[in-house]
Amino acid sequence: MAQSEEIRKLKETISQLEEENAQLLGRNMQLSDQLCMWYELRQRVNWLKEEMLNDQRKIQRADMADDGELFASIEARLEQDMKLLTPDFDGEALAKLLGVSNNRLKQLFQRNSIYKSADNYLDYLRLIRAMQMLREHPEYGVVAVSEEAGFNSVRTFQRRMAEAVGMTPVEFRMMVERG
Repeated sequence: MAQSEEIRKLKETISQLEEENAQLLGRNMQLSDQLCMWYELRQRVNWLKEEMLNDQRKIQRADMADDGELFASIEARLEQDMKLLTPDFDGEALAKLLGVSNNRLKQLFQRNSIYKSADNYLDYLRLIRAMQMLREHPEYGVVAVSEEAGFNSVRTFQRRMAEAVGMTPVEFRMMVERG
């Protein structure tokens, strides 16, 4: 009997050890998963740091570019992709697109431009686009032209048009149709 009692105790001990071993394996798997997640997170953080440094370098280089080069890059970039002229594309978005600081862009327009601000320049480009559409697409209504040109409202379009050429979009269209 004593031997069977020892065997039973040994089996219980083995069972407990197997249970503890399973728990330890589970814990090791959790730690391994956490370590993998930490490593991936670390890689992402390093990548983001590198991207931020690249952006800072880009801004520093662009801020040092002379005014003529910067104007040329603005014109080239906007001519290349006129779809950028959406209602929410403003001077701040332009600065970000070019990789320059807002202050640099503001100074550029104040010192060297008749537009006095990037937002005024963007409205000018929108107006040129709208006038072209009014000439080339008589089937478009004023609202459609306003939206397509990137103005945030028809009223703003009408006001900018009146300020720039002394007539409303409808008057401009009628003048174009008369020849």
